[in-house]
Order: sequence, then C-alpha cells, then structure tokens
Amino acid sequence: MPALALTASKLLRPGNGGPERQTTYESGMEPLGGAWIQFNIRYYMFALVFVVFDVETVFLYPWAVAFNRLGLLAFVEALLFIAFLVVALVYAWRKGALEWS
Repeated sequence: MPALALTASKLLRPGNGGPERQTTYESGMEPLGGAWIQFNIRYYMFALVFVVFDVETVFLYPWAVAFNRLGLLAFVEALLFIAFLVVALVYAWRKGALEWS
C-alpha cells in the first residue's frame, strides 16, 4: 500500500515549476551568505521565554473555562503554577534574556 500511494502521488503531482521553485525562500529576499552562521544566544533565550509563556496560556485556558466547577484546590494549584512562571520571568529578566540590544 505505501509503495502504491507513493507511486500515485509521484505520477499525479504537478510539474517542477522551474528553477525559482528550487531556491530558498527567505521572506521574499535572496539569501546572502552561508546557512551555517552562529546566532546570538539572546535570540534563543528570547525564544525560550516566549515558548514558556505560550505554553502557560495553553495550560491556563482549560482551567479558566472550567473555573466554576473545579473548586478551591484547583484555584490554589493554578496560583502556584502562575507563581512558578513569575519566578521564571523574574529570573530571565535579571539575567538579561529579555533585552534585545
């Protein structure tokens, strides 16, 4: 079955599209230099802080929807979760992870 599916997709797909299709897409601009360059560590720190607080939103949304049915224990647990994230934010702030200079 997998071989049949791969063969069918190869036969039914559109054509190549030309040399423009084979180039790297970088926001509509031609890429300059090599791909193996080193980025500043601040970029990665900023991205990690963003991911932490993005995940916070994912975990707090279901809690907020069911807030009336969960009770006091769930409220205390959510406060502890938020407190841990605030401590992480203060730590990142003091280390300079949020400064983009």
